[in-house]
Amino acid sequence: MLFLADFSVIKPEPGLLFWTTVIFLIFWYMMSRFAFKPIGEALKKREQDIQEALDEAKKAREEMAHLEAKNEQLLAEAREERAQMLKEAKDAKEQIIAEAKERANAEYKRKVESALHDIENHKNAAMVELKNKSGQLAIEIAEKILRKELSNKAEQEAYAKSLSDSIQLN
Repeated sequence: MLFLADFSVIKPEPGLLFWTTVIFLIFWYMMSRFAFKPIGEALKKREQDIQEALDEAKKAREEMAHLEAKNEQLLAEAREERAQMLKEAKDAKEQIIAEAKERANAEYKRKVESALHDIENHKNAAMVELKNKSGQLAIEIAEKILRKELSNKAEQEAYAKSLSDSIQLN
């Protein structure tokens, strides 16, 4: 213990200095061989990994920008297609309405013509019936006049007048 009491850090002995240097050099050699080399390689590998990750991120950003542009293009095409479909639907609707109006007008004209034709037929039938009735009345009057014995003209005129008054024309 006496040896330690005389020890001073400020004034080292040459033997201690020699062994400290030798041990330090051996430690340094071992550290460089077994620690610094793997640490340096690990740092280089990590740097490469980080660079690769940055490159992949840049590539991913570029791909995302490309996909966004493509997405915008697809959206624009979809909007254009939707507008085209709406226009076609509107045109089809207008065409269907026009065709329906045209068919309705044709049907209306056909029915009006049919009604006018029916009216003309009924009118002609009524005229024929009226002519038949008036002819029949004339024949009945003539028949009655001929049946009666006609001796004088005054009597004949009075009889014709009484017959015409008794017949009610509608």
